[in-house]
Amino acid sequence: MAGDVPGRTGGQATFQAAPADSAADIVARYRETVERANDVLDGCTDPGAPVPPPRPGRPGPSVRWALTHMIEETGRHAGHADILRELIDGSTGR
Repeated sequence: MAGDVPGRTGGQATFQAAPADSAADIVARYRETVERANDVLDGCTDPGAPVPPPRPGRPGPSVRWALTHMIEETGRHAGHADILRELIDGSTGR
């Protein structure tokens, strides 16, 4: 399951859009990344297998842990986006 993570330095991933990037560019890259991740996961037969370690000499977490973490992160950021939308249009989900 090894693979390069663009922008990864010192165990931390940095995701920054270039000033010339449009919203469409960013969404397209996001969708390409999701497709790539789905392809990798389709080939994963053991959810307990480790993912590439974040730092040399340290064990990587399991695929199961990584997926759970990504679900948490997606929910957290979706919540942030919802707060921003509410501040912009004043509409709430109630």
